[in-house]
Amino acid sequence: MDKGYLLHEGKAKRVYTLEDTEGEDGFDPKEHLLVEFKDSISAFDGVKVDEMPEKGVLNNKISSIIYTFLEEQDVSTHFVKKLNSKEMLVKRVDIIPLEVVIRNIVSGSLIKRLGFKEGTILKYPVVELYYKNDSLSDPMINEYHIKNLEIATEEEVEAVTKKALEINELLVPYFNERDLLLVDYKLEFGRDSDENIILADEISPDSCRLWDRETYKILDKDRFRKDMGEVLEGYSEILQRISGGEQ
Repeated sequence: MDKGYLLHEGKAKRVYTLEDTEGEDGFDPKEHLLVEFKDSISAFDGVKVDEMPEKGVLNNKISSIIYTFLEEQDVSTHFVKKLNSKEMLVKRVDIIPLEVVIRNIVSGSLIKRLGFKEGTILKYPVVELYYKNDSLSDPMINEYHIKNLEIATEEEVEAVTKKALEINELLVPYFNERDLLLVDYKLEFGRDSDENIILADEISPDSCRLWDRETYKILDKDRFRKDMGEVLEGYSEILQRISGGEQ
C-alpha cells in the first residue's frame, strides 16, 4: 500500500492519500487515508518543539491498541489497521473542528481556572469544547459560539458529547486495570461518507494525561511540557502496560 500525496501535516502527524488504484487489500483510495506519526513533539502552541526518535513508533502502537479495543467495544472509529511501525490506515472523514476534552482528575488549566487542587478526583467527568483553530490557539467555546460559527449542528454537538462520555466509561476502567489513571484527554470526531459521526485522530500520550495509579507519576507529554526528562521512557511504560508486554 503506497502513499499518494500529502493531504495535511500537523504537529505530530502527516496525512496522505493512497495511490489512485485499488490495491490487493481492496481498500478504496477515495474512502481511506494513510496517517504517519512523526517524531516531533511540541507544547504551548508550538513554542516549545523538539525531535524524539521513536516517538512516532510509540504513538502509532499505543493509538492502534486503544482504537482496536474501542472497536471491539462497538465504538465506531476511523481506525482500520496498523500498517507498519509509524503508519496506520484510516477511513477518510470530514473532521468536525471541535476538540472534545474529558477531565476525570484535576490537572492543567482546571487548576488555574477554577481553583481545584491538582490530583482531585472529580465526582463527575467534565466535558469541554474547544474550537480547533491553530491561528486562534484553539479557544474554549460553547454551543452558542458553535451555532454562530456554524461548524456543527446542535445534534452533532450533542452526539460528540454523548459519544465522548461513552468512550470515557470504557477507557477509565481500561486504564485502571493496567494501573494507569486517565486524568484528562482530547478526542476528535469526523463525518464519514455516510454522514455518521465517528471517532478520529489519535489517542496517545500526546493527547492524554496518564499517571501511574499508585504513585501519580506522570507518564505523558507533561514530562516534556514541564522539563521532567525521560519523556520516551514514560511513553514506553504506557505501551508496556497496555500491550501486556507484547509489542
